[in-house]
Amino acid sequence: MQDQSERAREEALLSGSIAEAKAELRSMSLMKGRPLRSTVVTFGCQMNARDSEKLRGILEAVGFEDTDDEETADFILYNTCTVRENADQHVYGRLGILTGLKKKNPDLIVGLCGCMMQEEHVVQKIRKSYPVVELIFGTHNLFTFPELLARILRERKRVIELWDGTDRIVEHLPVKRKYAFKSGVNIMFGCNNFCSYCIVPYVRGRERSREAEDILEEVRQLSADGVKEIMLLGQNVNSYGKTSGSGMTFPELLRQTARVPGIERVRFMTSHPKDLSDELIDVIASERTICRHFHLPVQSGSTRILAQMNRRYTREAYLELTKKIRAKVPDISLTTDLIVGFPGETEDDFLDTLSLVREVGFDSAFTFLYSRRTGTPAAKRADQVPDDVAHERFDRLLAAVKESSEVMCRRFEGQVMEVLVEEENRMQGYVSGRISQNLTVHFPGTKELIGQIVPVRLKECKGFYYFGEQEGR
Repeated sequence: MQDQSERAREEALLSGSIAEAKAELRSMSLMKGRPLRSTVVTFGCQMNARDSEKLRGILEAVGFEDTDDEETADFILYNTCTVRENADQHVYGRLGILTGLKKKNPDLIVGLCGCMMQEEHVVQKIRKSYPVVELIFGTHNLFTFPELLARILRERKRVIELWDGTDRIVEHLPVKRKYAFKSGVNIMFGCNNFCSYCIVPYVRGRERSREAEDILEEVRQLSADGVKEIMLLGQNVNSYGKTSGSGMTFPELLRQTARVPGIERVRFMTSHPKDLSDELIDVIASERTICRHFHLPVQSGSTRILAQMNRRYTREAYLELTKKIRAKVPDISLTTDLIVGFPGETEDDFLDTLSLVREVGFDSAFTFLYSRRTGTPAAKRADQVPDDVAHERFDRLLAAVKESSEVMCRRFEGQVMEVLVEEENRMQGYVSGRISQNLTVHFPGTKELIGQIVPVRLKECKGFYYFGEQEGR
């Protein structure tokens, strides 16, 4: 547990770094004769999205004007993901575009941070092939961004600072939220599971839990600021508390979060099947504020492959778990992650995955082709599945997931459900939002409804989403 003097020292250092960067930016703005603009582009998961809100908050505290337009930005920061190879390639492709922007605006500063930057071979490639990138830092030292920003503004020399790991959790970073009415809240960082295909423990580090009171105080402040929906975030939320001194378990933290006055919805992401407790299921069943959506990644329906993935549960245990959840929370929406083409996967293994999808009845699933990540045990295996075989199986899996989703999602057709309105739809005169089960609903409405929870009759199911009509209008 961090003592108060250490916390005060960190807050003073953070404040000093922000003030220094602010002074440097003010000088640059005077020279330019206008305010300077910044943008943060996010790749990857909800954890990255929450990190980006902190990065945007720091940039705003320093004095940058926020923009989503890279072409007019003076500082561009890419917050990267490296879970799959296509995420890496997407970043490299975007850097090529930024090289052209740099020619138009020689004063443009480009930075990279996030998970990709924790891989040594990636950083070496960027050092050598992408001179447009002037600032690089990783997942472990995000809180040093104000200090690094001050250096790059002052010196205009390439700054690269990467840490191999950290046990530090720095509270009270500035945050600029994307939505006024909902927010993610980190409850822990890192992962101890070491699934054989996954790079996350190597780039995010080992598990570190925040103190429960820090989390609950953040939730209370968000509620006071008008936030209605909270999503508790961790690589495996079930492990929460094992590295903190509070003694609080995740189910109890979830219960207390759900009871914070003003908070109308609570979600969480992600739960690992290996240590999902009966207590957690009971809390979800008993607290109506907790959303009826459970994302429970299975990855494969084959017990043999699950063992080689180091998932530490069997097909049978997963099926029993989903039955238990549905028995206690009948209106639950179950979603999952599935990987096709893991090394050594046979046709029989894949058929086990297809049959599991049909037996569980998922509302939706994130489906992925296995991506070989340097440094993971699975990447070293000689029995990689041929691309053509993996792609053919992937297409069959998509068809099975689509069939399951259409059946499961249709069960709410005709019902009146509470919808948190999130945005205007591309269709003129329509807005879009989500029900507790995390399914999207489009219905006639105006932007004044954004941020409100309204009753909507779900008139027509379209597979993964609904068209509806606001009740009582």
